[in-house]
Amino acid sequence: MITDEQVQRINALARKSRAEGLTEEEKAEQAALRRAYIDAVKASLESHLENTYIQEPNGSKTKLKKKGE
Repeated sequence: MITDEQVQRINALARKSRAEGLTEEEKAEQAALRRAYIDAVKASLESHLENTYIQEPNGSKTKLKKKGE
C-alpha cells in the first residue's frame, strides 16, 4: 500500500520536474515511487476483481475468472 506521504512526494517531484528539472537521484526516486503506486493500484484492482461475480439471466452467479483460466 502506498502512503499519503509517498503520493505527496510523487506530486512534489512532478512539480519540481516541470519547474526546474530533477537530479539523477530524484529521477530514480520518482521512477521508484511511480512503480510502487502503479503496483498498488494493480493489486487493489486484482483484489476487487477476485471478489466479483457475474449474475446470469437465469439468476445464477458466476465468479469472475482470470483471462486464460
